Amino acid sequence: MTSLKSPRIQSVDALRGFAIVAILLLHNLEHFDYYFLPTGLPAWLVSLDKTIWDTMFFLFAGKAYGIFALLFGLTFYIQQHNQELKGKDFRARFAWRLVLLYGFGMINSSFYQGDILTIYAILGFTLIPVAKLNTKTVLFIAVILILQPYEWIKVLSAIIHPQQAIPNPASWEYFGKMGEYIPKNSFIDTIYGNLTNGKTAVYLWTWEAGRVFQTPALFMFGMLLGRTQKFVKSPENNKFWTKALIYSLILFIPLYFVSKSVTSQSITNTAVFRSLELITKSWTNFAFLVFLVSGFVLLYENTNLRNALDKFSVLGRMSMSNYVMQSILGSCIYYGFGLGLYQYTGATYSLLIGLMLMIIQWTFCKYWQKDHRYGVLEGVWHKLTWIGTSR
Repeated sequence: MTSLKSPRIQSVDALRGFAIVAILLLHNLEHFDYYFLPTGLPAWLVSLDKTIWDTMFFLFAGKAYGIFALLFGLTFYIQQHNQELKGKDFRARFAWRLVLLYGFGMINSSFYQGDILTIYAILGFTLIPVAKLNTKTVLFIAVILILQPYEWIKVLSAIIHPQQAIPNPASWEYFGKMGEYIPKNSFIDTIYGNLTNGKTAVYLWTWEAGRVFQTPALFMFGMLLGRTQKFVKSPENNKFWTKALIYSLILFIPLYFVSKSVTSQSITNTAVFRSLELITKSWTNFAFLVFLVSGFVLLYENTNLRNALDKFSVLGRMSMSNYVMQSILGSCIYYGFGLGLYQYTGATYSLLIGLMLMIIQWTFCKYWQKDHRYGVLEGVWHKLTWIGTSR
């Protein structure tokens, strides 16, 4: 089987590009975390908006970020493996790389408080202690994490103490303050609000939404996919992805209906309801994420759609640059200091804007890659990662 120490794996670049486009479109629908429904729209447009919103969130919410996380773990393995072939340990350098990523994330957070780079930078440290563990041990840890163990502890506690009152999630208060700066016309106030109130809200939400457990699990699954070379084209891997596609769909269907049945009416204990809602949504999203990834890989490697899907590679090779560029452009389009279009755009118009931004980003990436090996931020990240070494 071909070594991972090779030219970039095209299917991975394409999959990463697909994820960055999905993230871009979702962020546009959300007005980059400032949810607002415009009023006075015709009935047909309101209906279309709802259809687009429901469809996009069904397909990509909680999944696009997960694909990104999966590939983050894969990339870590590739870098670690390449250094091992040179007789070097990559883990300390990876820790420095995460510090740099956090810096890029804070720049991004200035424009968009929902930034995931800072979250990946913090949670990425979980890869360091598991990097040298055997595959079965890492798989066991990842499975435990994906099961949301802390939420099960909360369910058990709530059953034992049914009268115990629970407060609303702490993030709600901070998200509620976004209206104090996002719709205003002050760029400075928006940056300050995003970096203070906004980051606090997102950190709290990451814990409350179970992402602190799910994200490291996805990192580890990605690392294992790299270790077992599942993205390298072969008949054996084709069987693996086919099984993953079938099993994930079989799991997704009942999980989806179970998650829909978990309501505050069916479960009157608020603490039990909130935890079970989180668990079932998390598992449902994970199952569909596996379905998306396996389906994408199979289509890419085995059908005539390869050339079409390969167009995503242009964006995938500059995923971090594109992610930050999205935030800058999106905040300028939707926030009060810019065009303030959050007031006027429902899901339909926001989706069209997102598609236009995708075309702009694709065109820029295509132009940039003619003369550069790395993307704009990727090049800076690469140089700073290896500063002080001859590699």
